[in-house]
Formats: sequence, structure tokens, C-alpha cells
Amino acid sequence: MKYYRLTILFLVFISCNKENKLVKLFGPVFGTTYNIQYYSADAIDYSKEIDSLFTAINYSMSNYQTNSLISKINRNEEILVDEHFVKVFKTSKKVFNETKGIFDPTIGNLVNYWNFGAKNNENAIKPSQIDSLMHFVGFDKIRLLNTKITKPSESYIDFNAVAKGYALDVIGDFLEKNGISNYLVEIGGEVLVKGKNLNKNALWRVGIQNPNFEGKNSYNKAIGLNNVAMATSGTYRKFRIDEKGNRYAHIINTKTGYPTKTNILSVSVIANSCVEADAYATAFQAMGINMVKSFIENRADLRVYFIYESQDKEVATLALNGFPLN
Repeated sequence: MKYYRLTILFLVFISCNKENKLVKLFGPVFGTTYNIQYYSADAIDYSKEIDSLFTAINYSMSNYQTNSLISKINRNEEILVDEHFVKVFKTSKKVFNETKGIFDPTIGNLVNYWNFGAKNNENAIKPSQIDSLMHFVGFDKIRLLNTKITKPSESYIDFNAVAKGYALDVIGDFLEKNGISNYLVEIGGEVLVKGKNLNKNALWRVGIQNPNFEGKNSYNKAIGLNNVAMATSGTYRKFRIDEKGNRYAHIINTKTGYPTKTNILSVSVIANSCVEADAYATAFQAMGINMVKSFIENRADLRVYFIYESQDKEVATLALNGFPLN
């Protein structure tokens, strides 16, 4: 996900459902697009307020903005972080501990080194440099005391894997504080829904994309969701292929520093919050199917859907923990 400082251009559509009016907002954000739909008796347009929230999240956690809080921290400047940073930090620490470091926001230097991140590396990939960078990986080395971050000077923090999901939670919280109980928020394919689609008197319908390496858009399935969030991590748009034809994901193995070799094409996770769904989707991509099965055995709060390549090189699917199939 790329973060840009933008002037958001909003398109607003309004349709009526008895006393409730459906408001639809569209626009670019974080290097992708957003789609927000909600029912409001007064058809209130919250474009400006949502724009401000996006700007605040960018300022807090965008590695693409040189003046952001996270960029200043990575340059070892003495600053205090904001509420957005604190919340994402705490969720990241939780998932880091639960996954035994498979999810690790300090892998950012390696992400950049492999040219999957905010910085470009024009030099040849060298094992010695990977080994050197790995010395500074480990979210357990990063400390938060009140609103101050302490870290090794060489460590690089990257919340790319959770910030977009967190933004959905922020928008959802804003809508609910303004009395809106039926809404869908979507950013770059990640979704948060509450209530239902009143026009259809049905659950909000959300599509899961097929893993198309050519960049075409088609959907594997559409499912109905209620009062949950869903995030998807895919390997079919950012990957490397070695001389033997092996495909390596853009998700870096936090134990080796190398891109993850995987047969998983995408993994979708349903959770109570989108920041957690986002973090677990990234971790599950790296963990692999068998490890995920064990991990979620006693986690009724996490439902998972894999699209993967079978041993016969066929596309297959697997739903776990009661992931809805329609």
C-alpha cells in the first residue's frame, strides 16, 4: 500500500430508502481507492471529515511521507507519537507476540531492500547485506512508553501491513459516533461492514477477487457479511520468480530476510476489527496453510479463506473456522 498526500476528490451519490438515504462516497487514498456507503436520514455528506481522518493517518504512519511521524522515528528524531500510532503499535505488538514474530513491522528494511517497499534499491541483492539487515529485525526491540518510541538506531518500522485496515476502523468509528448504524467501508479491497444494505434488506455483499496475475479483475465468490471486517493478502501482484520458476511472495520471511516461497495466492481473514484482519492476513500468508490451521484452532474470532495452487498446479480453495461461502 502506498500513502500519498492528496487532495481527495469525492463523488457523492444519494438514493432513498423510505426515511433512510444511501450516501456513496468514492475517491483515491493510500495509493488505491475507497468506497464508503452509509444510510443517513439527512443524507449528510461527511467527505471533508473523512478527508481529514485520512490525512491524519497518513501523517502518523506513512513511510512515503518524509514529514510523517513514522518517517521521523525511522530517522531517530525525538518526537511524541499520536493516538493513531499508539493504537496500531499495540495491535502490532499483540499479533507479533501471538505469531512468535512471523508478523513483524521491523522487517521494513528488508522489504525496501527487495524493492517491495517505500524505497528503491538499485544494487544487486547480496546475502551478506541481508544478514546485516536482519540484525535489526525484531519488534521486541521497539518500546513504547506513553507516547515516546525507543528503538535501535538502525531499526526501521513499517506499518504498511496494518495501517490501511486501521483506517477502515477509524472511519467506521466516526460513522457510528455520528449515529450511522448501517454502512460499508472499503479501501483497496479491505472492508468493514455494520448493519445491512437497507435498499435490498439484506447483508452487505462483498467480493473476493480471483488471483489474476495479468491484473484483470474477476471474483472468486461474493459473500454476505454483518458487523465484521475482512482483509485479504495476495501474492499475485507483487512477487519474484527465480531461474527455476519458483514464485516468491512480496511478504518477507521475518526469520530469513528472504521473500516467502508459497503456493498461497491469497488469504482472506474475517475478524472483529479490520486492523487485526489486516495483520493476521499478512501473517497467515507467511505461515502457510497447515500452521494457520493449528493457530486458529481455538480462535473463533478468526475465519479464514485460502485460494492456493495445488500440487497439480490447479487453483484450489479452503475455508476454515466457518468462513461464509455465500
